[in-house]
Amino acid sequence: MLLRLALFLFCVPCLFAEEGTIRARVVGVHDGDSITVLAAEKVEIKVRLEGVDAPELRQDFGRVAKQALSEAVFGKTVTLVPSGRDRYRRLLARVVYRGRDVNLEMVATGMAWHYVRYSKDAKLAAAEREARLARLGLWSQRGAIPPWEWRK
Repeated sequence: MLLRLALFLFCVPCLFAEEGTIRARVVGVHDGDSITVLAAEKVEIKVRLEGVDAPELRQDFGRVAKQALSEAVFGKTVTLVPSGRDRYRRLLARVVYRGRDVNLEMVATGMAWHYVRYSKDAKLAAAEREARLARLGLWSQRGAIPPWEWRK
């Protein structure tokens, strides 16, 4: 474990593709808002999509959200735009694939909520409003329960 951490800290500069970004291949999709990527030097990084909260796997639309994220990024090389770490030490990041903001797409297609507790992103807020009005994804059902409420 310490060796892996030391390798990660040593290799962090070589992970960055452009100033402040990381290029990596998605090797795992845990749910609709968490992935694992393999970066340079075979460094594995757990990533939480910043500003997004998808339904939990046992919650309505949980597996659908996971499948949508898998189709969008699994096995693909993405660019991560880090913004910090969450309480579980996962990298918080925007995930970009071929110029598309995957975080925004998850919200815009009704696969996730804008996580307003931790994000003031106006684009995510607008995408959620539009998805709700269009009754896309999880908004097609009445009484969708936000994951942060469902977890309680």
